Amino acid sequence: MAPKIADFGMARMCAVEQTQNATSRIVGTYGYMAPEYAMHGQFSLKSDVFSFGVLMLEILSGEKNSAFRNGSDVEDLLSFAWRNWEDGTAFDLVDPNLRDGSRSELMRCIHIGLLCVQENVAPNMSAVVLMLTSYSTTLPLPSEPAFLMHSKTQSGIKLSGATTLGQSRNEIAVALENQVSITDPYPR
Repeated sequence: MAPKIADFGMARMCAVEQTQNATSRIVGTYGYMAPEYAMHGQFSLKSDVFSFGVLMLEILSGEKNSAFRNGSDVEDLLSFAWRNWEDGTAFDLVDPNLRDGSRSELMRCIHIGLLCVQENVAPNMSAVVLMLTSYSTTLPLPSEPAFLMHSKTQSGIKLSGATTLGQSRNEIAVALENQVSITDPYPR
């Protein structure tokens, strides 16, 4: 089985047997696009792995990435999942409707979801399938996800990781690179 670019928007820009390239035309849904694609227009066989990881975490949490809120805090799903993983409370991510299932299987799925969304060494889809089907496979520790938006109450400042669909790729890069919005008030 030969892997192919599967995102509907990207698939239209690729030749039939093309597996990687770069483009200046970014199409897709923010929050689901691989960071290298959203930021630089580069796509590869691993571009779908990021999207799969986001979907996996959405299914486990019962929440959409785009509509996730942690109480009154502004925090996206990936940040919430990563923070709980780091704190040893990853099971808090799991939807109450799924908590009667096997705790070890749910934790393994969270682990695999985080591996899919990590910034540098995300697995390819064949490795993800192997991780999901073989319990004898030892999973590496995940590293921090590519896009994180920390809680407003945690840091005491408002971060600008969220973007709108109308923004250009350069504006997104600036917002994600800077991540801080500071206003200098001037008296009248």
